[in-house]
Amino acid sequence: MDHFPIFLSLKGQKVILVGGGELATRKLRLLRKAEAAVTVIAPSACTEIHELVEQGAVGYQERKFRSDDLDGASLVFAATDIEEVDAAVSQAARQRGIKVNAVDRPELSDFIMPAIVDRSPIVIGISSGGSAPILARNLREQIEGLLPPALGRLASFADSFRGAVKGTITRGGDRRRFWENFFDGPVAESVLAGREVFARERMLGLINLNWKEKNAAGHVAIVGAGPGDPDLLTFRAMRFMQQADVVVYDRLISDEILDYVRRDADRIYVGKGPGNHSKTQEEINDILVQEASKGLRVVRLKGGDPFVFGRGGEEMEVLQAAGIEVDIVPGITAAIGCAAAAAVPLTHRDHASMVTFVAGQNGDGIAEADWSGLANSRQTLVFYMGISKANNISAKLMLNGLSGDTPVAVIENGTRPDQRVLPGKLSGLSDLVENSVITGPALIVIGSVAAFARQQDLGQFAVEHFENNKTSSSEREAAVAGI
Repeated sequence: MDHFPIFLSLKGQKVILVGGGELATRKLRLLRKAEAAVTVIAPSACTEIHELVEQGAVGYQERKFRSDDLDGASLVFAATDIEEVDAAVSQAARQRGIKVNAVDRPELSDFIMPAIVDRSPIVIGISSGGSAPILARNLREQIEGLLPPALGRLASFADSFRGAVKGTITRGGDRRRFWENFFDGPVAESVLAGREVFARERMLGLINLNWKEKNAAGHVAIVGAGPGDPDLLTFRAMRFMQQADVVVYDRLISDEILDYVRRDADRIYVGKGPGNHSKTQEEINDILVQEASKGLRVVRLKGGDPFVFGRGGEEMEVLQAAGIEVDIVPGITAAIGCAAAAAVPLTHRDHASMVTFVAGQNGDGIAEADWSGLANSRQTLVFYMGISKANNISAKLMLNGLSGDTPVAVIENGTRPDQRVLPGKLSGLSDLVENSVITGPALIVIGSVAAFARQQDLGQFAVEHFENNKTSSSEREAAVAGI
């Protein structure tokens, strides 16, 4: 390592900051977070620094730097962006044995400032040793996105119970296992979700009761994995997937999404396809109860959203009846994700004022639907599991008054690399499905907005549709361009 990573306590320590411009201000913001006693030295200073001086938050010497300014200083920053001044500050600090940082001048610096991810008291520093600061900032942004905003609150929550845990669980190994279970368990998840009062009650229970027996109850998270693109996973979904001992997943879960599951987790496939159920719903329910009853952290991973045609509600009821704690993690449901991937706005000011999700496979598939209500031309219909019923869907909608010229779009493997978008008209929906040999999961979108569907050969179809509906030229151009 060219630089040794270290975290310094600067609370109340004298820090000299030479410079009054933007470079100095950036460093001043960080130093104030560390509660350092900062004195700014510069012939002139920006408005932000002057405001802090007026508030008494920082000291200020309105003049050029002198070497005796460093008397009693713990740390020095040279941030003038003037090479000879920064060099003079660096030399004076080094002569006195005080560590110095000259901003963007590694040759004049004893230490460098990392890119910082701040979830105080959790702080992460990322450094390229000064060789690629932009790369370090890019990495910081990626890490920022992966960490829950409430991570610092979780650390403070745990710290508030350290004494109680140490007094109750006397063996070091047992304490370590307790904290491992805590940070990966439902109490920590409650803190991250903002339910801190509830979490404190549960934490007291964990400490005061036999924690081994308490953790033996197990836990199930019913997690929505979205329509297929792993980039659409929520942060909360990924946290549960990384904590899981067991993952129970269906056929809509791609290998790319499974790559985010903890590598040593057991995986149980319970996929169900049309006419091909590897497990019945009752068997899946039993698996969830059995695995959680072993004291394991179970993730039930479902495509889309578990509460939108995902039978998540049924599984939740069974688990709650068995006394097993359940968390529900919503996902981007297939209708929203696939429509966006196909550039289909489910609602549109000029075309659709409402959207209806319809299950195409209930009992005989579609007999229970209110077809007269669905045949409203001012709405968008999205049929889940409707491919095998395409002929009945189109026939019943047209029988109830929806025009056969109504645009439709079949979206197969939506959001995935092998996505197909098949545009057509309602009268030809059955032939479109039959001739396209659809083998992957697919949705049917019906309504005026389906003409927006992004497809390479869509151009003339879109132009004709929007001309017939007297749409503006800008909307026609947008549809033809697929945007």
